[in-house]
Formats: sequence, C-alpha cells, structure tokens
Amino acid sequence: MTDRTIYGMALVAIFFSGLTINATEPDSRTLEANAFLNEFVGRLQPLQTEVNLAWWDASTKGDDESFRKKQEAENRIDAMLADPVHFQRLNTLRERGGIPDRIVARRLEVLYLRCLEKQVDSLLLQEMNAKSNTIEKAFNAFRPKVGGEEISGNEVRNVLLKSADSTERQAAWEGSKGVGAVVEKDLLELVALRNRAARQLNFADYHVMKMFLSEQKQGDILKLFDELDELTREPFRKAKGEFDAKLAKHCGITVAELRPWHYHDPFFQDSPAVFGADLDGLYREQDILKLCRVFYAGIDLPIEDVLERSDLFEKPGKSPHAFCTDIDRDGDVRVLANVVPSERWMETMLHELGHAVYSSKNIPNTVPYLLRENSHILTTEGIAMMFGRLSKNGLWQEKMGVASQDPATRKKVSDDAARVLRNQLLIFSRWCQVMLRFEKGLYENPAQDLNKLWWDLVEKYQMVKRPEGRNAPDYASKIHIVVAPVYYHNYMMGELFASQLHHAIARDVAGDADPRKVIYAGDRRVGDFLKKKVFEPGATLSWNELTEFATGASLNPKAFAEDFRP
Repeated sequence: MTDRTIYGMALVAIFFSGLTINATEPDSRTLEANAFLNEFVGRLQPLQTEVNLAWWDASTKGDDESFRKKQEAENRIDAMLADPVHFQRLNTLRERGGIPDRIVARRLEVLYLRCLEKQVDSLLLQEMNAKSNTIEKAFNAFRPKVGGEEISGNEVRNVLLKSADSTERQAAWEGSKGVGAVVEKDLLELVALRNRAARQLNFADYHVMKMFLSEQKQGDILKLFDELDELTREPFRKAKGEFDAKLAKHCGITVAELRPWHYHDPFFQDSPAVFGADLDGLYREQDILKLCRVFYAGIDLPIEDVLERSDLFEKPGKSPHAFCTDIDRDGDVRVLANVVPSERWMETMLHELGHAVYSSKNIPNTVPYLLRENSHILTTEGIAMMFGRLSKNGLWQEKMGVASQDPATRKKVSDDAARVLRNQLLIFSRWCQVMLRFEKGLYENPAQDLNKLWWDLVEKYQMVKRPEGRNAPDYASKIHIVVAPVYYHNYMMGELFASQLHHAIARDVAGDADPRKVIYAGDRRVGDFLKKKVFEPGATLSWNELTEFATGASLNPKAFAEDFRP
C-alpha cells in the first residue's frame, strides 16, 4: 500500500467521521459551538440567498433599481457578519479549541474568516459596497466606441481575430480599454477604502488580508509564482516567437512593430488563432448548449436544470461577462452568459457549467450549510478549466461529432488545436503573473504610477511592447480588479489543480492512460470519481487537503509542466 493510498484513506475517514452521528454523547464545547453556529446560520442563510438573487437581477437587468436592491442586500448581510457581539463569541469558541468534532471546528474557522473581514466601521463597509456597485454598474453599461459608434465586446474580439488593418485593430482595442478612464477615479477611491479596512484589522494592506482570508500566505503564493515564471519563461518565449511571426505577417508589419492590439484578446490572455485551424468553424453551425447537455449527461453530471434557470444570450443592460452562481446552496444554480456559436463560447460554457456541477447540485445537503460549497475558489476554477480545455481537444471534438469528416482535415485541426491549447496554457500563466503582481503593487502603493507599473509587468511577463506615448489607465479596464479583488492568482492555481486532477483521472479512472488521450466524454466513471473525490467533501477539507485527497499530492506544477510540453 502506497503512502498516497494511506493518506487518502485517512482523509476519507476524517471526512466521513465528521458527517456521521457519533455513538458517544457530544461534549459541552461541541454542543455550545454547534448551537451558536446553527442559530447564526439560521439568520445568515436567507440573507445570503437575498444577496445572490439581487446580484443576479443586477447582472441580468443592469438598471438602477436592481443595483440599489443589491447594495441594500449587501449592507444587510454585512451588518450581520460585522456584529461585534457575535464575532466576539465566535472568536472565543474558536480560540478555546479542543472541539473533538472536526466538522464543527471547520465550520467555526470558515465563519471566522468570513466575519473577520467585516470587523471594521459599518459606514466604511457601506462605502465600499456603494463604490463597488457604482463601478460594476459602469462596467455593465459600458460599450466600446469605435468611430463614434458603440460596438459589443464580441464585435471587438471579432476585429482582433480577423482584421489585417493595424489602424482598425488599434481603434477596437483602444475602444475596449475606454472603460478604464470611466472607472479609474472610483477604483482608486475603492482601493483606498479597502486598504483602510485592512489596516483597521492590523493587516499591512488589503492584498495581504485577502490572502489570509482565503487561507493563503502572500509569501507562499509569490514563491509558487516565481517557480512558474522559471518554468514557463523560455517555453513561452519560443512559442511567442512562432505566433508573433504569423501575427506580423497577417498585418503586413515586422515583429518589432507588434503592439497589444495585434493579439487576438484585449489582454493577451488567450492564444492567438494563427495556426490555420478554424476552431470557430467547428462550432459555427453547432448548438453549443446541446453539446453541453450531451457531454455533461454522458459523464453522469447532467446540467439541464441549470440551463433552464440561466440567462444565456446578449441583451441591453446585461453584464457582458460570464459567471456561474449558486443562489441558495440548495440546488438553485445558474449561469449568466452571452453565447454565440464560436469556440470561445464553447470553452466558456464548458467552463461555467464545470462550476455548476461543483456546487450544491452535487454537494450533499448532509454537509452543513457553511461548508456546502467548493473547498476553495482555486478548486472550482480548476474543475471549470479542466472541462473548458476540451473545446480545443481533437479527440473530444471527434467524440462529440463536431470534427471534420475528412481524415486529413481532422488531423490538421486536431494538431493545430493541441498547439493552441499548449500556447494558451503558457500565455495564461504569464498573464496571471501580471495580475498577481499588479494587484500586490496596487495595494502596497496605490500612489505610484500605476499605468507604468501595469506596462512594466506586461513587458516583463507577457513580452508585449507598450504603446508609445500612451498614458491611460488600461489596468482599470480589467473588471476582476473591482468585483473579484486579489482573486486572479487562483485562476493559475486552478490550472495547476486542473492538470493535477486530470492526471489523477488518467491514472485512477482510465487505468494509467496517457493523459493526452483521456477526454471523459461518455465515461460515467469520471462523474463518479469527481463526486466522491472533489464535490462531496464540499469545504470540509481545505484546498490543499482536498488536492491531496483527490490526487495523492499537494498542489504542484509537475502535471502542468507535462501538459504544455509539445
């Protein structure tokens, strides 16, 4: 029996012992903590559902009244979480320790981390909510302007994907960045408010605090990202040289003349489609939602009910982005999207529905409410990314009936798509370096020249030349800095988790198969593995405990390194 097997069995024992009723009578500390938690959650649960519904309405409608209700709901739940009397009792129960019931102790810790952030002046919390909602509303309402006319985000991407005219590309790219100037002032005020809140709680700044609240240490994460930098720098430089030559040729310029608008994504976070594979063509005549239904049902993780509750197509005022939300932790799971038939939206829907299956749909309601969610944002991102990668997998395309019927064409598309996916992993790794280090610098010293910091990092990690003479708040055009602060590094850690979990599936489900040949489609064993190893524990295990439970090792970049080799 291997050490990995022994460790996995130990975690299984811990997990299930915490969810079953012990034969012995609970001790007084457990009873006291459990009574407090049950009373608190009884009041918290309806407020959380109200907040989630208000956020859904604001995102799908975009009107002033919906955002007003969202802000009011957020203020109500913040007031409850901030209550100093309840927090003092919670902290006393937590610091006393010695609670033999692991699940009760874990519930205390999770609630403590959530409440700690709110132990600041109530007016400050309300100010932060108001400012965040103002900026989010501006993002939802913003549409890029090119030549005085509004266009959609999808139209911007279409120009960046197809146009050979550098002037047209630059206009579309600059138009997409226009939201930065709209929100910059409010964003900097929000940064100041967030830092003030962090310092009230004795943290150096908001970035350090958010890491702590998500059970991470800034130094550990930076060390991991330094390792990733070493791992990816030269492979990325080589890959970029290949597609830079193609991008330059397409636009009739030299490689030295390439600028940010010559890439196919406004932030250069996706792989340019320059290798001849018409991936969008594969999906142009396909029903994206039907493919998702068939795929997820085939692995015994059906999502029909999620799609019925979701809002999936473009409309005025609606958020132009995509997300999944678990409204009540009791099965009401929804996706917001703006689907058009393209490879990007195939990937996006596989991704968002990956979040959906890792939710209260598949976390048993025997798991207490506070723990009836994913173990960590990086683990749910990892599941979503693992599924999202399939849109570029030639074997998956063939299995799902979207590949070309011509063998030569099918092989070429498959090979090209594999190269695109490899490049995407490298590119995304470098992009996440920018986001992590920019947000760290933003909160450490918001008075510095942030435009310079942004482009210094872009040049260093993405190796993209800044536009000469440009001095605009392009950093502020990334919505995550507003609505999901100090979050983006978890996307990269999610990629590591996705690779590590995929290799575990290849080993433990597919019988030591080549990970590059494992595509899940039609294999119900995959759904069973994920339910037992990832979904059912919910947040009873911390993110690294869950990683070891599911894969046999702590989070590391080894499998990721294998996934981006040629």
